[in-house]
Amino acid sequence: MDLMGMMGKLKETQNKIEETKKRLDSVLVDEQSTDGLLKVTITANRKIKSLTIDDALLEDKEQLEDYMILVINKAIEKATKVNEAELDAVAKMDMPMIPGMDNLFK
Repeated sequence: MDLMGMMGKLKETQNKIEETKKRLDSVLVDEQSTDGLLKVTITANRKIKSLTIDDALLEDKEQLEDYMILVINKAIEKATKVNEAELDAVAKMDMPMIPGMDNLFK
């Protein structure tokens, strides 16, 4: 077993994961309410980029709050799936097979 080679591979994989995380800042996920009155765009790293609220929702604070919770949570769920899939792909593609370290980069 080439320990130095594996350590180099681990460092290389860690660098690729960091690059992927930076790239995910530019991957946008859109979500909206079923009636289209509220729309949100977030990055795959789960940072809100834009929020659009139809004037009709401004009349009912409680409805607006409910819409925001539902739509933002759906967007976060979608973004998390994209994020995890991308990072898992990088880690699995480049990680040396070391028993017990399969969850290291999660």
